Amino acid sequence: MTNSVADTARSSADRKRFLLRLTIVVAGGMFIDGYVLGIVGTVIGAITTDLNMSVYGEGLIGAAALIGIFAGGPLGGWLADKFGRKPMFTIDLAMFVVGSVLQFFVDSSWQLFAVRLLMGVAIGAEYSISWPLMTEFAPARLRGRCLSFAEVAWYIGFVAAFVVGFALTALEADWRVILGTSTLPAVILFLGRLGVPESPRWLMSKGRVEEARRIVDTWIEDDADRADITDERQREGTFRMLFSPQYWRATTFISVFWFCTVTPYFAIATFSASVLSHYGLGEDGLVGAIGVNGVALLGVVVSCLLIERIGRRKLTIPQQWVCAVVLVVIALWGSAPPLVVLGCFLIFAFANAMCTALNGVYPGEVLPTELRGIGTGFGTAVSRVGAAIGTFLFPWSMQDLGAGTTMLVAAGICVVGAVVSQALAPETAGRTLTEISTTGK
Repeated sequence: MTNSVADTARSSADRKRFLLRLTIVVAGGMFIDGYVLGIVGTVIGAITTDLNMSVYGEGLIGAAALIGIFAGGPLGGWLADKFGRKPMFTIDLAMFVVGSVLQFFVDSSWQLFAVRLLMGVAIGAEYSISWPLMTEFAPARLRGRCLSFAEVAWYIGFVAAFVVGFALTALEADWRVILGTSTLPAVILFLGRLGVPESPRWLMSKGRVEEARRIVDTWIEDDADRADITDERQREGTFRMLFSPQYWRATTFISVFWFCTVTPYFAIATFSASVLSHYGLGEDGLVGAIGVNGVALLGVVVSCLLIERIGRRKLTIPQQWVCAVVLVVIALWGSAPPLVVLGCFLIFAFANAMCTALNGVYPGEVLPTELRGIGTGFGTAVSRVGAAIGTFLFPWSMQDLGAGTTMLVAAGICVVGAVVSQALAPETAGRTLTEISTTGK
């Protein structure tokens, strides 16, 4: 298979291989995102000691990448909508490579914060570039599975980060080396993305019809998907359109749902070893942390397998209520045996991951091509405000407010997400992108 778009139609096997390749390089970006965000949790104690940081400094380093995502999501989405998915798809990975290498050389808390902030910008851009690109190439019958597989890769990266981090910590590796291990997958993925074609939907929206048709004829297999792409309208998107009467429901749902699923998870998962130790798991805290994140991986895999069978809403709403209930149990049952607490955390991780799998599916489906990048970026920014605040304040909350109050706050966030999803979450399974985006629901 060549690395560039040809003018002649490809065989069905070629098109399937292309879709597989695109799915892998999109998922690879999510793997690196999860790895970069997870690896810091394994060395945060060593960093705090080595750099003599306070509890607030610890929280700031943990939240640095999340703060960067706040800027990177909207910026990457705007650039992808304006200049195309293809160039940004590669430039973004170059930022990952640079940031990963720089981690080997930091020697102060502010240098580390700046590098992690840069990597956060790249992560935010990744969401608003790669998800729209995957959405615009994936066939309708597989769109949900392709997009949710990217979430599977995110959790694999997150779990891999904990495994690698704890293994290298046991070998007494320097924390800079541990953070810098993201360099190898970033370089491999950068090379893998070279030559990926531009989104035909984006080209159609910019009036570049002939280029779009060549890509459609070359790489799109299903006749219905070809027809739907050629129906794409030429229209410039603006940030204000996200809040227009046609799209405000979609924008509100994406933002609130994403905020409420990632905020408690990031706070708990980033500091899972210390949280589980607090609840009496002692030396098993590190094993428990890997277990919590491993169960989360299982949850997102289940959603990936079921999403085209049972639809989006059934994987979105009930799970958020389950998360709220188990966090309330942890909060109110202060004398619960450690294994019961661990069981509750595992249930939370599984249920949260099941609905989190939809974070990458909904933005691309409910927004039109001209808003798909900036809309995904806006949702990313809103979600990471919560994740950054939660991660920054979590150590302080556990120390000063207590574990019970902290878990009740997390449960309340889950309830908000469940209520908003019940009211606004659409069912998009099996529908074409044109049909969904023109109705706005």
